[in-house]
Amino acid sequence: MIYRAYTRAAFVSPLAFVFLACTTTQSGSVQTGDASASAVVSAEQSAAGWRPLFDGRTTNGWRGYKSQTMPAAWHVVDGTLTKGGSTEDIITRDQFANFELAFDWKLSPGGNAGVFYRGTEEYDHIYWSAPEYQLLDDSVHADGKSRLTAAGAAYALYPSPAGIVKPANQWNSTLIVVQGSRVQHWMNGQKLLEYELGSPDWEAKVKASKFNDYPHYGRAPRGYIAFQGDHDGTLSLRNIRIRVLP
Repeated sequence: MIYRAYTRAAFVSPLAFVFLACTTTQSGSVQTGDASASAVVSAEQSAAGWRPLFDGRTTNGWRGYKSQTMPAAWHVVDGTLTKGGSTEDIITRDQFANFELAFDWKLSPGGNAGVFYRGTEEYDHIYWSAPEYQLLDDSVHADGKSRLTAAGAAYALYPSPAGIVKPANQWNSTLIVVQGSRVQHWMNGQKLLEYELGSPDWEAKVKASKFNDYPHYGRAPRGYIAFQGDHDGTLSLRNIRIRVLP
């Protein structure tokens, strides 16, 4: 399917996701052809400003949190960036301010992970500085019992609707849009939530959460994109791509 629904977003430009095409099998899993083809942007995507953050062959462009090397548990398998079991988080070598980030992901049964944006390395853990888009097997993991910590949620702050994430071992497609203080979470062609960093509502939610202990949480105007590795289970990622926004 082509995610034309993304063009309805309040601040996503009309071409935001129209070129990010995929097909869906009868089982619901998302396929994009062979491994090498699934890892690169098309000529049309490139013309629209998209570039890959993962080339499908190497871990170039990524490193461990507070490390210049890539944790050994993260590796490339059949065109996917994969980790099994608990390991270190990984971050991009580049930092980003305003962007559209798109990727496909799947978890093993009971899996739990996340993607962070505008993260810094000032704290012991990136989730103390960076907002998180939750990746979860809602049907099995305990975090799926609350929409505040279920798949697609802005972890512990803004809930996601139920019934959109696919079962374990099936591919989901995610889009995260960050422009200025405004953030949107999307999954499988549907908008999940929108919020404004620094707004009175956001400030109240942070104050009531565990993130209140970290004064710089969610306040960096630019930072790293990161994938969480410190939970058990297998996480697989593909088609990781980004478009920088003004």
